[in-house]
Amino acid sequence: MINKSLYWKIALAFVLVAFITAAMVAVLIRATSADRLTRLVLDQQRENLQTILANYYQTNGSWDGLLINWQELASENGQGGMGMDTPDMGQWNGPHMGTERRSLYGLADAEGNVIVPVGEFDAIGRVLTIREMRAGTAITVDGKHVGVLLTTRNLPVYNAAETLFLQRSNRALIFAMFGALLVALLIGLVLARNLTRPLRALTVAARSIAGGQLEQQVEVTSDDEIGELSTAFNQMSREVARVNQQRRQMTADIAHDLRTPLTVISGYVESMRDGVLQPTTQRLDLIFTEIGRLQRLVTDLRMLSQADAGELRLEPIAVDPIAILDHTAEVFQHHASQNGVTLRVEVENGQPAVRVDEARFMQVMDNLVSNALRFTPQGGMITLGARQYKNGMEFSVSDTGSGIKPDELPFIFDRFQRGDQSRHADGNESGLGLAIVKALVEAHRGTVSAESAVGHGTTIRVWFPNTI
Repeated sequence: MINKSLYWKIALAFVLVAFITAAMVAVLIRATSADRLTRLVLDQQRENLQTILANYYQTNGSWDGLLINWQELASENGQGGMGMDTPDMGQWNGPHMGTERRSLYGLADAEGNVIVPVGEFDAIGRVLTIREMRAGTAITVDGKHVGVLLTTRNLPVYNAAETLFLQRSNRALIFAMFGALLVALLIGLVLARNLTRPLRALTVAARSIAGGQLEQQVEVTSDDEIGELSTAFNQMSREVARVNQQRRQMTADIAHDLRTPLTVISGYVESMRDGVLQPTTQRLDLIFTEIGRLQRLVTDLRMLSQADAGELRLEPIAVDPIAILDHTAEVFQHHASQNGVTLRVEVENGQPAVRVDEARFMQVMDNLVSNALRFTPQGGMITLGARQYKNGMEFSVSDTGSGIKPDELPFIFDRFQRGDQSRHADGNESGLGLAIVKALVEAHRGTVSAESAVGHGTTIRVWFPNTI
């Protein structure tokens, strides 16, 4: 619908703004043009008339006979119908005079007595007030104040030239207004098209996503807010597609990880039920091991779901960083010795306590150290460290293992991410170790990051704020 289209709304908005602006300017100019014309007519004649009247007084020694000679003085002023005509004594009080019979100026003597009436000074002999005399134009002869030139406030009627000037001014205003509207409409249409084109592309792409085609990209044609919106949309589309693919992969991985132990368990149980195999202690232990594997996987998935929902309960307490790292090293020291790996703690003395949930923190360190041990060769080294920052404490687990490829590094904390070797589950591992680390750290309002160089090892850093 046209009335709902942003394209036409923008175009009409430009036209409306142009119309209102042009109309306001036209009204303002129309309202002031008559006054400006009056001022122009009066200013053009005042100075000459002042000189003529001063010469008249100097020649005659008084204002006697001025009213009779007013038409002659008007001719000397060279303005004719543009200013001074002989006053028609029967029309001083009426605003309607002929187009060429206007009284713009009057005269009062030095005492303020009106000699030639004009406008509101409409009676010969009327005495001006001090304020009225000050508002007039003084006439001086040889430094002596001899009279006051009086000026009407408005032209009683405009002559043909003045009327033509006003008519042309009004036509020019009308043409300018319609020209402004036309230019505004053209600019509005062009701008509206440029603005709505990327919005239409975004709409089409959004509908495609709603239809299940998640990988959608739109062209970014500008650096303004719409360009930023397009860029954000492209990023969102890529992330949605990636997360959806990750979800599908996670579902397949969970099914695989569940199917393997279930297949083992069901196979042994079925064989025992049919009498093919005897329920020996060794076979029952194997079944129990597979059941434990299933329980750990379910526990890990439940923990991740709680973390996603913000329902993971924490009981933070003040923990000594050196003590908890020494405890972690002690737990894994035997495993490290069996693999020929050196495990050490490097922490400067005097580190302040950090508030964490001790059990969750130990789970984070267990996962990190276990992961490091799996991929650190014999003769390698794993280093546990802690460093105080202004707003929190950073713990690190560094190894001298095989490292992670650069293109796989950003995804190592994704769930069931199989892109790199550190995420392959082996034995009793669920394949969710680093995902659990990230969830637990973020539950503490902390952050986790990884640095790695292929063939030189990997460093995982977890940062916890001072307060949670």
